[in-house]
Amino acid sequence: MQNLFKQHQRLWICLLLALLTALIYWQVQNHAFLDYDDGTYVTENPYIQTGFAMKSLAWALSATYASNWHPLTWISHLLDVQLFGLKPAGHHLVNLLFHIANTLLLFLVLSRMTRALWQSAFVAALFALHPLHVESVAWVAERKDVLSAFFWMLTLGLMLFTRNVRVCVATGRFCFFLSWG
Repeated sequence: MQNLFKQHQRLWICLLLALLTALIYWQVQNHAFLDYDDGTYVTENPYIQTGFAMKSLAWALSATYASNWHPLTWISHLLDVQLFGLKPAGHHLVNLLFHIANTLLLFLVLSRMTRALWQSAFVAALFALHPLHVESVAWVAERKDVLSAFFWMLTLGLMLFTRNVRVCVATGRFCFFLSWG
């Protein structure tokens, strides 16, 4: 058993980080939309309420609604409404899944950069469980934060794991652009 763990340490650490993060934040699926910005972003936004449609997509790509231009965030909300309707559980679960993905990407990037497996796991666990991230996971309108972190971590990962310089630069620029949300 110990030999199996040693051979697949990264995989076991990733599973543990994902499970730990899911256990801590799982309760968000029982939460309602918040009165603060979730109405502006999702529940009272007529473009988002229609779900994924050409008119809504055109709006998402061009709107500066709620004082922000973040088309990827709007598109993700459109997809959420298309998949889950206006039931908050699905919207919260997507934020949680992005946070888990961010945690795993951070661990993989740090462990590759530093070659320090357990220190990287510790930092990723701190990232996953730190109270500052509760808002990003539990507040649907904060999707922009988990999306931005996801594409930033993906950019770093691609730069580390891609050996072809042209592919790395092109893909890195694209992901960096997407990290703007």
